[in-house]
Amino acid sequence: MSANPQWDISRALGVARLFHLVCGVRDACVTPFLTLYLRQLGLAAPWVGISMGSKHLIAAFWAPFCAFLAQRYQKRRVLLIGSLLGSMGASLLMVLVPPLDKDLAYSSCNGSSNMTTTVVPLEIPGTVNITSTQELASNHPAGPPSLLAESTGILEAFGFRKGPNESEQESFSDLPNYSVDSVEGARTTSPVLLHHMTSFEMVNTALPLLPESTELGHPTNLSVVKGKARTLDLSLEGLRWTFLLSLGSMVFWELLTAPLEQVAADSLYEYLDFVDATDRYQSLWVWRLLGMSAGACGIGVLVGQLDCFLMSSGPRGVVYFYGYSLVSTLALLVSIAFPVPICRWREPSHNTVKALSLIGGDPRLILLAFTVFLVGASASTVQNFLFWHMKDHGSSEVVMGFSVTLSLLGEILLHPFRVELLRKLSRVGTVGLGLGCLAGQLLYYSFLWSWWSVLPVQVLSAFSSGALWWAVGASLEDLATPGMERSLSAMFRGYFYGSGSSLGSFLGGFVVVYSSLAVLYQGCCVVLLLWLALFLTIQARVPQEQKINYSKLLTMEASDTSDSE
Repeated sequence: MSANPQWDISRALGVARLFHLVCGVRDACVTPFLTLYLRQLGLAAPWVGISMGSKHLIAAFWAPFCAFLAQRYQKRRVLLIGSLLGSMGASLLMVLVPPLDKDLAYSSCNGSSNMTTTVVPLEIPGTVNITSTQELASNHPAGPPSLLAESTGILEAFGFRKGPNESEQESFSDLPNYSVDSVEGARTTSPVLLHHMTSFEMVNTALPLLPESTELGHPTNLSVVKGKARTLDLSLEGLRWTFLLSLGSMVFWELLTAPLEQVAADSLYEYLDFVDATDRYQSLWVWRLLGMSAGACGIGVLVGQLDCFLMSSGPRGVVYFYGYSLVSTLALLVSIAFPVPICRWREPSHNTVKALSLIGGDPRLILLAFTVFLVGASASTVQNFLFWHMKDHGSSEVVMGFSVTLSLLGEILLHPFRVELLRKLSRVGTVGLGLGCLAGQLLYYSFLWSWWSVLPVQVLSAFSSGALWWAVGASLEDLATPGMERSLSAMFRGYFYGSGSSLGSFLGGFVVVYSSLAVLYQGCCVVLLLWLALFLTIQARVPQEQKINYSKLLTMEASDTSDSE
């Protein structure tokens, strides 16, 4: 059998491990940092939430459809290669999206590497006044260091330009500080300090980013109090084009990228199923996590080292997409040898309908579906806005990447104890443990106090992500009818988790802009804890009838027969 290259199992598994490793590095180059890049473009939280929600929605429903078509028409390898080529080119479209204001883009190449830029939100309720911080000292606590607007271009962000007689080298210590204070309908929890200029020239501009300390509502105008008030009309033209171009690029990119993972998984599983080696399929996920661990740290280092060589102005996050395209080239070479079965394999086309019918008839599966949906919604808020929170506390991309690596390595290290954990706690108990750990992480994130404080809690991801999904997978295996295990698993990870992530992204952005990120995390924590109590209560009252899994039974009978012989 090994003489036929189609059934060379060792070679096929080796190629599959390398493919998973490279794809893990590829995804980690962009996925964790994507919302940070959108922020650098000038998009506030609601627009970032809409973009990410659209991305999750496409992944949830477009990928299964493409996988079905590729299987039906035997075009899996064509789709694999086409997805890699297309996504490599589509990712570079994001580099071409112009920032809302080039002066707002973070760049460490202009001699201001130790400076950060803080700008006001897109939508400001009432009239906003800029007043001296001495006047606000009695009403507002001092803002965090991350909110200090030390960039020489900060006033351009508000529509002010320096007068002709102002020196670029003017010292901050010799100048009074100014802050943005809302007087009609808005409130500021901590002042945003601005660099004082002696003269201003008013220009129309769209105000892009949302500082963590400001709560806002509806757009109106900006008044400057320094001798006399002036009014700045907020132009939304730049915002509209930046948002539409970034959203269009992301949608096109996701349409090309989404089918890759599922098509590769279906192809490899079918290949191994022909030779009864599907048990070796379960260990391949580790290679993907290892690739993501290395990629997240590696791209963080490259961002700090290469951004000055690649672009002297504009968002430094373009390095993410260059790294993604480079690694995609390597993945493309590996995909040529990726195992794709030649024989035609017919699967029932109505598996999705059968899976939905099975879920609707079992209250335990319904509870699991709601659980996965809520986990997706809560996890999306972490993926979308945690790095914003870390950036506001002075974190670098290296620390952000290391936080991702810690969470993934924790899951890998816990995996050898998976069977013992499920046996000791039971599947229901392990799901409860995962929900509790995720709620604890969200509550902890709402109280971050420095750039490094996020690192200790990342180890809980081993339970909130790894252990929770192991318990869900084990439950699906026990509750599924013969031949429906993979269809149920794909539905839970795709439709339910993806739909939850999409809804969480859509709603989360508006919660951040109208309240705060801390409130968003605390609200998600409360919802998860309430659902945990309800989940455990209902599970205790649901009849625990055991379904016969015939595939496992046949495996056990074959093993017993072999031993007796």
